[in-house]
Parts: sequence; structure tokens; C-alpha cells
Amino acid sequence: MTDVFDVERVLAELTLEEKAALTSGSDFWHTDGVERLGVPAVMVTDGPHGLRKQSASADHLGLGDSVPATCFPPAAALGSTWDSELLHQVGAALGRETRGNDVAVLLGPGINMKRSPLCGRNFEYLAEDPALAGELGTALVSGVQSQGVGTSLKHFAVNNQESDRMRVSAEVDERTLREIYFPAFEQVVTQAQPWTVMCSYNRINGTYASQNHWLLTEVLRDEWGFEGLVVSDWGAVFDRVAAVAAGLDLEMPATGGRTDAEVVAAVRDGSLDEAVLDVAVRRVLRMIARALPALAEPGQIDHPAHHELAREAAAAGSVLLKNEGVLPLSTDDAARAVVIGEFARTPRYQGAGSSQVNPTRLDDALSALRTATGTELPFAAGFSVAGVPGSQDADDAALLAEAVTVAKNAGTVLLFLGLPAPDESEGYDRTHLDLPANQLAVLRAVAEVNPRVVVVLSNGSAVTVEWQDDAAAVLECWLGGQAGGSAVADLLLGLRNPSGRLAETIPHRLEDTPAFGNFPGEGGQVRYGEGILIGYRWYDTRQLDVAYPFGHGLSYTSFGYDGLDVTVSGTGADSTVQVSVTVTNTGDRAGAEVVQVYVGDPEAAVLRPVRELKGFAKVQLEPGASTVVQIEVNARDLSYWHPLLHRWVVGGGRTVIEVGASSRDIRATAEVQVTGEEIVIPLNTESTLTEWLAHPTGRPVLTALVPEGMLESGMAAMMADAPLKSLIGFGMVDPGEGGLEGLLARV
Repeated sequence: MTDVFDVERVLAELTLEEKAALTSGSDFWHTDGVERLGVPAVMVTDGPHGLRKQSASADHLGLGDSVPATCFPPAAALGSTWDSELLHQVGAALGRETRGNDVAVLLGPGINMKRSPLCGRNFEYLAEDPALAGELGTALVSGVQSQGVGTSLKHFAVNNQESDRMRVSAEVDERTLREIYFPAFEQVVTQAQPWTVMCSYNRINGTYASQNHWLLTEVLRDEWGFEGLVVSDWGAVFDRVAAVAAGLDLEMPATGGRTDAEVVAAVRDGSLDEAVLDVAVRRVLRMIARALPALAEPGQIDHPAHHELAREAAAAGSVLLKNEGVLPLSTDDAARAVVIGEFARTPRYQGAGSSQVNPTRLDDALSALRTATGTELPFAAGFSVAGVPGSQDADDAALLAEAVTVAKNAGTVLLFLGLPAPDESEGYDRTHLDLPANQLAVLRAVAEVNPRVVVVLSNGSAVTVEWQDDAAAVLECWLGGQAGGSAVADLLLGLRNPSGRLAETIPHRLEDTPAFGNFPGEGGQVRYGEGILIGYRWYDTRQLDVAYPFGHGLSYTSFGYDGLDVTVSGTGADSTVQVSVTVTNTGDRAGAEVVQVYVGDPEAAVLRPVRELKGFAKVQLEPGASTVVQIEVNARDLSYWHPLLHRWVVGGGRTVIEVGASSRDIRATAEVQVTGEEIVIPLNTESTLTEWLAHPTGRPVLTALVPEGMLESGMAAMMADAPLKSLIGFGMVDPGEGGLEGLLARV
């Protein structure tokens, strides 16, 4: 590998054409290089949960051959671990495999919000909550980059659907952006400094992300202090010159020199300042130089150890939704169990699209269960599965009859259900939340002959569970990666204790979901009409019943909470709240509890959710053991984005601190008083009577001018929201010789 070069020396010696070339790819996966100056091309590649390095053909959808790599559980499962330390370990393993395969940057993680469960790419995103996604995304990025290679935080920003994703305009107000869709990115940028941030395809309020100066420069760099480079999603640049001017540093993939020539022409005709281009070139050169030391010493990859880590992560991300005492299976119960469902034999372990990984090995649950029990457990496929060769054209009636026969005399039925791969993928969204009808028919038929049915789910996003009365237990395993089959066996047999918690709400119906009616939009626009009320913020604030709430997850043990202590210190922008609670394992098995801290601001001047997650901790406890969990809620956690002041403000007043095991399982509550900031809204020509009266200097100026008694009359209430200029026009207020502008000048 080429020795590290001097960035500034190289930049000074580059021709204009070389500068333009360096800010775009040389092919599908490589940056460009400048051989005469010792600058090599380096490789970047997918994906978020495993390396997808294509050895020959290059196609964005992952259909070409790729080198074997550990397929860790996708983000839907990793998010449900609520375990930052574990995700740092997964990130470090991903970094070792990236480095060991001569790749400079791994294109991930994806931390977009799960606005709707219909999004076809939800399996690639962590959560419906920005605090959870930000914390876990930071851990992943830090882990990967600890190995001397980079990450690409994606997709910035508001990329929450696959429908029309390359051109749709997300119409969303600034407060919603700041409180919901930006914070996870902000946290990862400020705490982990990813080497790159990937801009999304879509428009944001009419402007493509790749050409959005406010997004890529003012917010990302000027406000958050991002030090790396901005790379486009593959094919997301629609005007290369405008993109460079906005803050896009690297267009991917190569365009055969077409857009390079556009940049050169723009510099020569003066429409693009070469100094702006130099900024982008410098960032690309720094990224290449930063990668060279690690690429020179790729190190060794311990694939067996990574497989075991993938197994641990798959188990930690599985969520026990329901358990009527049937799990874990005793030794006798396990020996008398039967396995039904094609997914037990042919696992659905990752999503479809650009993140597909060629696993180093693949565990299936059927083999893992047979090995663990030492018994050739009976098996029936149960149903056909679309997209699975040898299964998709099978006779469902015959398969169902076989399943019923197998289930009749079994002690326990382990029924593996899930979404076929064609049902969810990058490139298109889902149209419903239901499991396939042929699978539900098997569940109903089997439940009629055996009451001990354990449903094991494989899916990348939430599915409705209105069928759950037919199951004695439901284990949500999401997409478990290459070791998911062994992880499922561990959980069913009690070798591991379930500790996953939902990172997304499971609703009863599609019609209950926050974006229903506003997803995926029409006419090239999608309106974010639900505003800040996404996920549990919507369900909890509107008091809607859900199947399973955000943060929910059962264990084979139980936990008690007591001794909640909440202490406020500081005021305004310096406020902090220290939360302390004692958690005890009250059961007879070792297990992990996820302690969740929610904050409510019932006296806010703006609409706020009834509760918002602001901190969490996952603690492992032996039977009977206790620990004190301490979580700090800082001023930013107490703040909302003020739509008129365009900044974060601590409103103050009565503040509700809740500690619980989910957003609906609140174990302890405290109310405290927080001293807020003094908020003064600047007056202008559109300001209302109410706004003038609320202003500390505007009020005395105005009250001296209004007719005596007017402010105490019923007329004042009727005119409260009228602009002062209208009252002046009506002759109700005499502003004097200077008019309204004179009043504003006096204020």
C-alpha cells in the first residue's frame, strides 16, 4: 500500500481536472486516485451489518458475488438489544473484517427513524426513537472506526420510505426535523465523528439532499462540527456543480467523467469558486490518507469468534413478546417438541437489497434444536414461502395437513412464521402489516389440536399480531443474521435469557399508525403531517391501544424497581436532572433488564409528547441481586426546538420523570420543578396583540396607547390573535406619528 502522502502538498500540485476527478468515484466502489502524486484509489462498500465486497461484478442491488463475511443481525435486531456495549463489539468486528478485506469505509450504519412500519428498508434502521438510535449508532460507529477504517452514517436526511425515494420531497417543518429526524445524526456526529456522512436521494422541502447547503453545510458542519466528508448515496447527485457548492464532497459512483467535466467547466466560467472545490478535494484526500495505515496492515479475521458474537447479538436482539409459562422448554418438553415452518429449515436472516451479505456460515433453527436436544425432532414445512426455491410452488393444503398431523401428539409446537423476502426490501415499501394468509391458516389449524404453540417470528419490521390468542408464547427474532438459528435454540431451551426490548411499537392496525394517510405521499411529495408524534410519541399521547408498546420485552425472570430519587440542579440552559433507581432481580434466573427514563413537559408552550425517552441502561443481574441505576437528563433532554427563535429552549415548569420497563410499563414517577429560560419572542410587523402584551418592553409601550379599559374588556379576548397592524387599521390603536415601525423602533 502507498505510504501516507502530505494532503496540502498534493492539493497544491493538483490540476483542475484531477481535483474534479477526486471528488467522484473511479468506478462503482472506488474513489479516484492520482498516481503521479502517490494518491491511491481506496474502496468503500456495503453494508451496515456485514461486509459486502463484490469480487467481480458491481451492482448496487447486491446480486453479484461477494466475498464471504460475517452476517451480523440487521439493525432491526441490533436496535432491539438496547445494548451499546454489545453494539460497540459488533462494530469492532465489522471494522476488522472491513480492514482485513482492504476496504477503507464501510457504508453504514443506517439510523433513519422508523416513521412507518411500511417502510421496506426498516430492517436496516435501528429504532423509532432518536435517543435510542443515536446511542446505538454512536456505539456502532465508534466500534468500526476503532479498527482504523471509516463508516458512512446514512441516509441524511428524512429518508423514511422507499416509494419514489429518488425524487420525493419530504415536506417537514423545522421543529420536527430538529426533534425527531436530526438528533440521532447529531449525536453520532458529535460523539463519534464518522469518517463520512451519506446524503439521501430525496428532496427536503423541495431541495435535493445532495444540493442542500443548509443541510450539508450550515447544520452538519457549522452547527454540529462534522469534520469528515459527505458522500452521495449511489446516484443521488442530480446537479454536480450545485452539490459541490452545497457541501457534497464525493459523488458515487463514477459517471464516466461526465460530471467531472461539468465541475471543470463551472470553475472555468466562474459559476463555481475553485476554493469551494478545493475544500471538497481536501476532505477526500484526508479520508484516503487516513485509511492507508490500516490498509497497509490488514490483520487477521477470526471468523469463528465473529460467528459467536453474531449469535450473542441475535439472542440479545430477540424480544419475548408473550409467554404463558411455556418457555423456556424443560428437557422433557424439548424432547417432545415438534418444529413446523419452512423458516426453521430455510432461515430468513437478512434483508433484501444493497445490504445483502454472503455469510461465512449459516445456522438454521431446526438443525440447532436437534443438536442441542440430541433428538431428531419431527419437522413439517407447514406452508410455502415466496422466493424460496423448492418451497414457493408447494401445495399449501398438503403442507397444512402434514403440519396438523405432526402437531396432534406433540408436547409443544415450535411454529416458525415470518415475512418472505419479497415482502420487504430496499426499493419498495410494504402495503400491509400482515403475515401471509397461508401461514396464519397453519397457526389456526395447529392451535386447534395443540394448545402449546410457540410462535417464532422472522421479519424485518413490525407485523400485526391479532392472531396471538392462538399462541402460548411469541418470540420476535427479527432477522437474526447468520447465527440466528442457534440463537433461537438457545432462547427456546433456556440456555440464554431473552433480554431484547422493542425499538418500535407493534400496532393493532395499519390505520392506527402515525403516518397513515400521509405515507408514502403523492404527486412527488410526502407530507409529515404527524409532526413530532411518531412511534410511541403518537400512540401514548393519543392514548391509543397497541399490541405491544415501545420498550416492551419479557424475560424468564422478573425485576422490581424502588427508591426512585430525582434531583434537579442548575437553571435554564444549565439545568440537569439526576435520576437514580434501584433495580432488583426478583426471579430465580440471571437476566438483564433495560431501565428506561422518560421525560414529560405538561406545561410546555408548544405541543410535546406525553413522554419521550431520554436515557436508558441495560443491567445484568443474578437472582436476588440489586443495583443502583443512575441516568442524567441534561438541559438538551429537557428542551424543545422553538419554532420562532430557531433554537433549543428549556421551557421549565412542572416536569415529569418516569422510570419504566416500557413506555406503557412505568414503574416509578416523580414530578420536579425545572427553572426555565426567559423566552422573549422578537416583535415584528405581524405580531399579535397577545405577543405584544407578552413582550417585556412591548407591553408598556402598547398599554400606553390603547383606549382605557380596552384590555380588560371582552373585546380584548376576541382580538387577542389579531396582528397589531390590523388593530391600527381598525382605528382601535393610535401608534402615533411613526406608525407601527415607530413602535417597533421604540421597543
